[in-house]
Amino acid sequence: MKLDYLSEIAINSFISLALAEDVGDGDHSSLASIPDGTMEKALLHVKDNGIIAGVNIAEKIIFKVDPSLKTTIFIRDGKPVKYGDIVLSVEGDARSILKAERLLLNCMQRMSGIATTTHYLNSLIAHTNTKLLDTRKTTPNFRMMEKWAVVIGGGVNHRYGLFDMIMLKDNHVDYAGGIKNAIENTQKYVQTYFEKTGTLLKIEIETRTISEVKQVLEVGGVFRIMLDNMPLDMLKEALALIGNQYETEASGGITAETIVAIAETGVDYISVGALTHSIKSLDLSLKAAKK
Repeated sequence: MKLDYLSEIAINSFISLALAEDVGDGDHSSLASIPDGTMEKALLHVKDNGIIAGVNIAEKIIFKVDPSLKTTIFIRDGKPVKYGDIVLSVEGDARSILKAERLLLNCMQRMSGIATTTHYLNSLIAHTNTKLLDTRKTTPNFRMMEKWAVVIGGGVNHRYGLFDMIMLKDNHVDYAGGIKNAIENTQKYVQTYFEKTGTLLKIEIETRTISEVKQVLEVGGVFRIMLDNMPLDMLKEALALIGNQYETEASGGITAETIVAIAETGVDYISVGALTHSIKSLDLSLKAAKK
């Protein structure tokens, strides 16, 4: 799995900042209660059913906290888990194990919740060719992990941020003075940016009505048309108008109850903000191994 945003620099920076936030000038609970040099073992228990995610980052967190800790992985990212499973064990300095505990659990619980939801929604539309997308509705400073979890769960990342793709949403269109102005202004910007950097930014534009879809088709020059919050009949009409001219994306309040009918219209992509902003974390715990 090659994801451009998962560089070693980005991952190490995330772990360092997260540990600094949690540990500060020391884990005084462990320093106070556990004798120096105490060697122990802990097991990561699954207390729920779902798809596990975050094992890879957990390994990196453990190593960052203390390279002498020994981690053994029993279940890898993307695999189904059930209540009672053991995902990994970690052995070594007890103080180090406890220093890593909360950060690795916070990452793995949330990532596993996202991967589980993504896997479930994907299973509902597996009989279609529609791909499931995430959005930018992510937790600040945790986007990398949340988008990584979507991919582990079988989904597809949308743009990572504001910098790697252009998406003209309703506010852009309104502020620009309409769809025609928004697209034409953007096309000029894209050309200038390409001449300066050699990077060609793709353009997606949001539409809310059939009239707006027609306006986009009249101007042209985009990569994908988003069909936002459209009733099913309107969505089908819009897709018929667009045909194979541009990629299409359905968006807006899509749930497990509505996603199948939307996918069966033949739309290319469905974006679901709830993949990252409204999921339930998977219940996991790191417990001292019984002697």
